[in-house]
Amino acid sequence: MGRLPLILLLSVFLLAFDLYCFRAILSVFKSWRPATRRWFTILWWGYTGLLVIGVFASIYLPLFLTLRSVILVAFFLTVTCKIVMLPFLLVDDLRRGFIALTARKRARPVDTAAVTPAGTDPAQKGISRSEFIIKAGLITAAIPLTSLTWGIASGAYDYRVKRRRLVLPNLPSAFEGMKLAQVSDIHSGSFYNQRAVRGGVEMLMAEKPDLIFFTGDLVNNVASEMRDYQDIFSKLNAPLGVYSVLGNHDYGDYFYGREPSAAKAKNLQDVIKTHELMGWDLLMNEHRRIKVDGAEIGILGIENWGMGRFPKYGKMDLAIKDTDDLPVKLLLSHDPSHWRGQVIGGYPQIDAMFSGHTHGMQFGVQTESFQWSPVQYIYKEWAGLYREAEQQLYVNVGYGFLGYPGRVGILPEITIFELTRKA
Repeated sequence: MGRLPLILLLSVFLLAFDLYCFRAILSVFKSWRPATRRWFTILWWGYTGLLVIGVFASIYLPLFLTLRSVILVAFFLTVTCKIVMLPFLLVDDLRRGFIALTARKRARPVDTAAVTPAGTDPAQKGISRSEFIIKAGLITAAIPLTSLTWGIASGAYDYRVKRRRLVLPNLPSAFEGMKLAQVSDIHSGSFYNQRAVRGGVEMLMAEKPDLIFFTGDLVNNVASEMRDYQDIFSKLNAPLGVYSVLGNHDYGDYFYGREPSAAKAKNLQDVIKTHELMGWDLLMNEHRRIKVDGAEIGILGIENWGMGRFPKYGKMDLAIKDTDDLPVKLLLSHDPSHWRGQVIGGYPQIDAMFSGHTHGMQFGVQTESFQWSPVQYIYKEWAGLYREAEQQLYVNVGYGFLGYPGRVGILPEITIFELTRKA
């Protein structure tokens, strides 16, 4: 099935779902005056129609990025709220259907107050079970609407500095106490507030890091998304350098498809060039030696390597070549599933790996002693520091956002590590 038939089928389903919700709401507000019902109908279906048109336009027309984001966010919030309401509607329909069926079997009149939608019986007093259930659904649906809207207004750019001690027993004394900063998942194509983005960069630079890592997904799809943000991220610099890798979104697979093409290859070269223009040292299955006072450690970086459906472009054998003499090896690899999928079993000489990718699903709870997000049911390692034997992994939940333009509970992260040999 092609994309258009699938989208049309989905649209029909969503419109039927919309009708189901619409009729349920009217059933509990029978007391509305005809003019009120008429205006509610116009607003409901007018909004739905504009939303459907907007979604099709965002897919097939070259809309401004901001307009496309507004449309898709409105669609996401609307569908989320109606999905939350759906179980209440189904419970009410099943309840009324069961009552009607049992009453018919017993050959007695049906209790219309229990079976018919609220407001259909003129003699009905108080609130019926149907009315209670549906109104409870409406109130419950308002909870995600409120929280997700708040996440857009306050969470998207609420950058937080997280401080961690990174214990590396073989760390040369010359590196003791050095500051290493990590950012990940910029996703510049999702940004709509340059001032806020600049504020996050200034927050990072105020930490005066000795070394900076960027662990992939500079863009959503295409290199041109960095046009308005290249100068901002060029401000990231450190005495020992800024080192970066590519993430799964940087290859253009989600825009051009998985098959090779001239346009896709050019876009990738443009992304690579952007790293160069910002002064970042992009590691493509290779390593660098960082020297301080005659002592060295290794910084390794590979192309994207992920479990499941994500592409495996990374080549660890190339990145680790000629590094046996280095006492500490730090690996930049975008997808944390790479750690358990390849690094732990095959490369025990890697002391610590730095990743991003999960975003913490941009939704959840995260405190110093507890964290939860739905993404943990997909990724075993999804946020924070993990250890297995002598190897460590740190997963940064990201600087930017993708899809939903906000964050609830899982806020954008700037990580500052203190390198030390002492546990």
